Amino acid sequence: MINIRKRKSKKPFGIVRQIVFHGINFFGKKFKWLIFPAVNFNSRKIKATLRVLLVNNDWESLDSLIQKIPPRKLVNPLFSFFYDLTEVVKWRSITMTGRVVARLAENDFESARVVMRRLIWNLNDESGGIGWGSAEAMGEIMALSDGLAGEYAGILRSFIRKDENYLEHEILQRGAIWGIGRLAQTRLQYLNHTDFHLLGFLQSKDAVHRGFAAWALGNFRSESAVALLQKLRLDDEKIFFYNDLQLNAIPVCRLASEALDKIKHFM
Repeated sequence: MINIRKRKSKKPFGIVRQIVFHGINFFGKKFKWLIFPAVNFNSRKIKATLRVLLVNNDWESLDSLIQKIPPRKLVNPLFSFFYDLTEVVKWRSITMTGRVVARLAENDFESARVVMRRLIWNLNDESGGIGWGSAEAMGEIMALSDGLAGEYAGILRSFIRKDENYLEHEILQRGAIWGIGRLAQTRLQYLNHTDFHLLGFLQSKDAVHRGFAAWALGNFRSESAVALLQKLRLDDEKIFFYNDLQLNAIPVCRLASEALDKIKHFM
């Protein structure tokens, strides 16, 4: 059941709506959670400012913005950029979302949980949405927040398991692979045995699957991936890959070679 409550805003910008979802059943659990206000008196200004800074890659100003504006007011504008036609803006907004929600978790862990549940809901068929960027954002957030990783890494992992909550959409699968690879960079302890479920993506017809999976398995230092990664050293198909806040066209063979170097360093 969805209840919509309306209250008159003290601000001169009309009505602020808050939507509360009661008893949503997701992955066998019931949640009662609050979606952030659908309308905020300065949300347009925040969104416009954020986009300019993301386009210009101005992280000094972005980090300053995090300190000045409550994290909850930044979440909705950032989510909107997951659908931005300029792809590097999408990726930088995911990075920014990770920083914002990790900071939110430090001071208001329950509100950070709300954000994670919202991302999970976006990836659910019943949501009616598409879920672009949601799995990537989950990985980025958990890479920066140990508390959230402890609670939600299993759900992110389940998105690539055919015996669990496997994502059928090819593009959403790309996001799940990248999100898992990002989490593996900092908190590998929450991803036990996940590398096994990534191996099949190295043989995918989709070059982005192959490239993202190669990068992710390098972060796992997965010895079981070595044979398949060696085959990809001849794969010269290029994909757009996000790294160090930049989006560049990189051949799959380069990502495979870099992964092999990481793995051999720890063998």
